[in-house]
Amino acid sequence: MGFIGTIVVGLIVGALARLFVPGEQKLGWILTCVLGVAGSLVAGFLGQKLGWYQAGQGAGWIASVAGAAVLLFVVQRIRGRLVT
Repeated sequence: MGFIGTIVVGLIVGALARLFVPGEQKLGWILTCVLGVAGSLVAGFLGQKLGWYQAGQGAGWIASVAGAAVLLFVVQRIRGRLVT
C-alpha cells in the first residue's frame, strides 16, 4: 500500500475512533489522519509482540480503530490536565 493508501486508511480509522470515543475532540482532518495511522502502528506493534500477527501482516481494522481510540483517549486526558 502506498503513501496515499496509508493516508486514506489513517483517515478512516481516525474518524471511526473519534466516533467511538465520547466527548468533543478538537481535531482537524490532518490530526485525525495522524491519529489513525498512529493507532494502526500501535495495534500492529502490540499484535506482533503478543503473537497475534506476524511481521508484514496488517493489524486489522478492529485493532487499528481500537489502537486509535486508546491514543485519542490518552490525548484527551493529557489535554484536560494541561488546560485545568
